[in-house]
Amino acid sequence: MYIVTAGNMGSGKTTLTRLLCKRYGWTPRYEQVASNPYIEDYYKDIPRWVLPMEVFFLKERFRDLLAINAASSQETIIQDRSIFEGVYVFAKNNYEMGNMQTRDFETYMELFESMMMVAKKPDLMVYLRASVPHLVENIQKRGREYEQGLSIDYLRGLNKHYDDFIYQQYDGPCLVIDVDQLDYEHRPEDFQFITDRIESRLFGLFGKEPV
Repeated sequence: MYIVTAGNMGSGKTTLTRLLCKRYGWTPRYEQVASNPYIEDYYKDIPRWVLPMEVFFLKERFRDLLAINAASSQETIIQDRSIFEGVYVFAKNNYEMGNMQTRDFETYMELFESMMMVAKKPDLMVYLRASVPHLVENIQKRGREYEQGLSIDYLRGLNKHYDDFIYQQYDGPCLVIDVDQLDYEHRPEDFQFITDRIESRLFGLFGKEPV
């Protein structure tokens, strides 16, 4: 089985992925942020470094997908951010903000579309929906230096594209959880609320509930 935790920067994806792996014994696939050689340059000069940065993430996520395709019939794998978010949220946001040129975006999308010929959608995408103030608070708490200069408009644009992607474009199984009032890392009842909804979607009598 193949599951994804989706959400904006600071939404709590990595924390939830870690907790779900501990509870269910699932195998994690974490996003390769620290190993991206372009990440710090990107936040200093986004238009200059956006294409190599996005291509690096696309390459890493596609590599993960190939491994997931090979292993998900034997074990449950949970991925911290999907290839779809990288394309339809982050790259598209940069394009619409004018950070990526049209020819670069078109080439990037053609590469992605070629990859989709051998990719599969997750059995469940868990989207952690958060307001911009909640995201800012969490980003400040985790203290990654290169993230501290992010603009509110950048995060707001990502949130807009997440909602458009989840509600208008993505046609796979999806569970939306509003996390502003949740502290599932420190309050067991909040984590139980999330796991109950995930189990309902994956194993419930009808296998589905409204998003």
